[in-house]
Amino acid sequence: MATFHYSGSTFYYNDQPVTIISGAIHYFRVVPEYWRDRLLKLKACGLNTVETYVPWNLHEPQKGEFCFEGIADIVRFIELAGELGLYVIVRPSPYICAEWEFGGLPYWLLSDSDMRLRCYHRPFLDHVDAYYDVLLPKLKPLLCTEGGPIIALQIENEYGSYGNDKRYLNHLKESMISRGMDVLLFTSDGPEDAMLQGGMVPGVLATVNFGSRTKEAFDKLLEYQPDAPVMCMEYWNGWFDHWGEEHHTRSAEDAAHVLDEILSLNGSVNFYMFHGGTNFGFYNGANAHSLDAYEPTITSYDYDSPLNESGEPREKYFAVREVISKYVNLGPCELPSPIPKKAYGKLQMKEQASLKANLDRISAPIASAYPETMEKLGQAYGFIHYSTYISGPRPKDELVIQDVHDRAQVYLNGQLAATLDRINPDVKLEFEVPNEGLHVSILVENLGRINYGPFMKEYKGITEGVRFGRQFLSDWTMHPLPLTDLTGLIFEELSEQTEPCFFRTTLVVDDPCDTFLSLEGWTKGVVFINGFNLGRYWNIGPQKTLYVPGPLLKQGNNEIMIFELHGTSDASVTFLERPNIG
Repeated sequence: MATFHYSGSTFYYNDQPVTIISGAIHYFRVVPEYWRDRLLKLKACGLNTVETYVPWNLHEPQKGEFCFEGIADIVRFIELAGELGLYVIVRPSPYICAEWEFGGLPYWLLSDSDMRLRCYHRPFLDHVDAYYDVLLPKLKPLLCTEGGPIIALQIENEYGSYGNDKRYLNHLKESMISRGMDVLLFTSDGPEDAMLQGGMVPGVLATVNFGSRTKEAFDKLLEYQPDAPVMCMEYWNGWFDHWGEEHHTRSAEDAAHVLDEILSLNGSVNFYMFHGGTNFGFYNGANAHSLDAYEPTITSYDYDSPLNESGEPREKYFAVREVISKYVNLGPCELPSPIPKKAYGKLQMKEQASLKANLDRISAPIASAYPETMEKLGQAYGFIHYSTYISGPRPKDELVIQDVHDRAQVYLNGQLAATLDRINPDVKLEFEVPNEGLHVSILVENLGRINYGPFMKEYKGITEGVRFGRQFLSDWTMHPLPLTDLTGLIFEELSEQTEPCFFRTTLVVDDPCDTFLSLEGWTKGVVFINGFNLGRYWNIGPQKTLYVPGPLLKQGNNEIMIFELHGTSDASVTFLERPNIG
């Protein structure tokens, strides 16, 4: 049994003063087979603590249905960290941001159109408390007060950037305390007056998040909390990427310099990120700095961190270790053996299945007078297909989707007429309706729910309706497409692609190794490896390859399936030994 606490400007583990040098590794962004490798590399760099968020939507994907297995086995991740001699900081607040879908909140909250998020709204709090009734008893035996490695828990995340509801924050604090969470509780916010005023809670340690201007940040924290240690809970030593922009990097020298500033001021630190990992499946988030500025995050969460997406140390790793060695006696850098990488070469697609021909095989149709959102249909992620008929004749007018979240491919009598999306809102679709009328079908993709800021409460799919001119169109048939069960697909021989299609082939592997899937020539879609949703690809970049961890492959035959939305110049893919991003 142990205690982690502070007195004055110093943290103590029992009666020993300690400086926390931590790094973020999200268990849910790394396949479980590699948790030990990443934690060993963190420790070899000189860090004494690992930090992780806990995404509510991963652990309670549907209301009352919980998952703590496989990549969601948080208990095993924490136990493993403890076995390796690391402290653990856990951030299980309902909201995590993290560039993760909906900031970790479960989509089903929005099935209640009256739901209020991140405030003292009784229905929201009831859901949080029901989740904590399941989650927190799993963490209780892992607390340092119970002999485990967890030294601290976060009650909310950067709340001062969102609101100032102290009743809500105190409810979260008491929810943890009443369930036996008797370790240090903390908040983390930006080092600004409004953020600290909105996010701090009496009796809870405040920490700050920043990437530079260390003294200024710590001085601001000390204005509000003069008799406590200073800690940067998120030291942004790199950054994340959105689709369609340049890959973000930060020099090793600059990142190491700011770390040196933090430690020289007797600060504790948590690298965000130390190892970023991957937004597998449809779990990437999105940002929106205004209603007209929607930016979805890419599949890779490399973050330009000390360990890259596939867990290899980059120059920044060794620069960080050198700085830490000025403050901590470090022995030789004992890294685990490198994980083998392999280029399996070029692979031709063998079969093809059109979405249109298979709609009823992979989704049950739902009829409605108006288009419904994913949330109202009980769908978390993926795509949704809407179809209706416009009678004719009608003169030329504009088809308006009011509003599309996030990207819609519009087909008229089976022919692609336009792609309408939030990223390029200036695109318009106008047409005449002939005497015999027109069949209209719309495939909408959820590109990721917003994970930060004031526009988080948004719905996916068609959120209001579809108009031809001023007239709303009725009599819709909807097919939810979460792509979680594709066993009903019937494949045929390859043919010219004129609509969204699934492609399939087999990769034969003798020795399963890490590899990188190049989709050069493809446009936009999703890749599945042996049924595992690897994530999205998009030719607008910056990401050009998808990381395939070796444990997703097996000796012998491996099924490779691609859902391509537009078309490819070459129905083949290439497995490379190294990634391509930029």
